[in-house]
Amino acid sequence: MAKTEPLRIYIDTSVLGGCFDAEFSEWSNALVRDFRGGRLKAVLSDVTAAEVGDAPARVRELHQEILVLAGPVLVITPTVLDLVAAYETRKILALKYAADMRHIALATIAAVDALVSWNFKHIVRLDKIRLFNAVNVEWGYQTLNILSPREVATHEGT
Repeated sequence: MAKTEPLRIYIDTSVLGGCFDAEFSEWSNALVRDFRGGRLKAVLSDVTAAEVGDAPARVRELHQEILVLAGPVLVITPTVLDLVAAYETRKILALKYAADMRHIALATIAAVDALVSWNFKHIVRLDKIRLFNAVNVEWGYQTLNILSPREVATHEGT
């Protein structure tokens, strides 16, 4: 039987910070173990890199480690900005949450297997997911799976 490629998982900054937060550490660290073990493939973006710039040193160090595992970073392009503008037109989120919309647009365009976040206010919410995906489908993209680390981590090797 041929070995299948690991699922590509876009992670936002909340997942990295979650590794050091009592409430989220079990699941964030399980996800990181999956990346280290090659069971899942991390996908990062320049949005995450910008957000991590102001994070504590241990979050920045973890980001650097995951960057090595992830490979090429997704970057903001005019196509990403066009999709974000479509989200803005629909008023899915307020403009002050443009970074959250950029995460979603980047993950959508990259056709990752899932976007993983602890942001239950703006990202991991069924009503918001449905609105984002309605726009994604209208624009010719696949729907995006948006989940928490708890739903994605395999817990293999623990």
